[in-house]
Amino acid sequence: MPAYPREELERMVRLWLDENARCERLGDWKPLARLYTEDATYGWNTGPGEDFMTVGREEIRDIALGVEMRGLEGWSYPYQRVLIDEEQGEVIGLWKQVADAKRPDGTPYQVAGIGGSWFRYGGDLMWSWQRDFFDFGNAAHLFLEMIKADVLSPGMKKRMEVAASGEPQPGHYRRGTAPVELW
Repeated sequence: MPAYPREELERMVRLWLDENARCERLGDWKPLARLYTEDATYGWNTGPGEDFMTVGREEIRDIALGVEMRGLEGWSYPYQRVLIDEEQGEVIGLWKQVADAKRPDGTPYQVAGIGGSWFRYGGDLMWSWQRDFFDFGNAAHLFLEMIKADVLSPGMKKRMEVAASGEPQPGHYRRGTAPVELW
């Protein structure tokens, strides 16, 4: 992977963070797709037997940023740290997942642990790939807590119904069968 000027990567990170914040306010992450190369890939692990992967800007927009973010309107993903490696052309951003719903004590529902995104820069202010990581167990625990408190959004309830239906979901693959590996 070629080295990139640090200033260019810092510009990309600022662009990403600004656009991410704008999309959070809109409750629509699909506009972020313009910040990926045409052939970019975006994936994450969803547990011991399943990976999620999208290939190409259109799948990233429609599935990763569209289908997978449904029900999370109003949530925020504040970045806590960003690490830039200009020699590798890679960036790691560490973020929190914070729901818009509040507990009775006023604190927000939030996924415990560390969440993050690992990006590879593709030039021209676009990512060539992104891999997310988060604590799936903590996310599942939070959603169960929110179900019990009856604070899930209607969109998230619908999304969970679809997931529980057993029907194959776009972008989800048995471990080892995705069109592109996580690593």
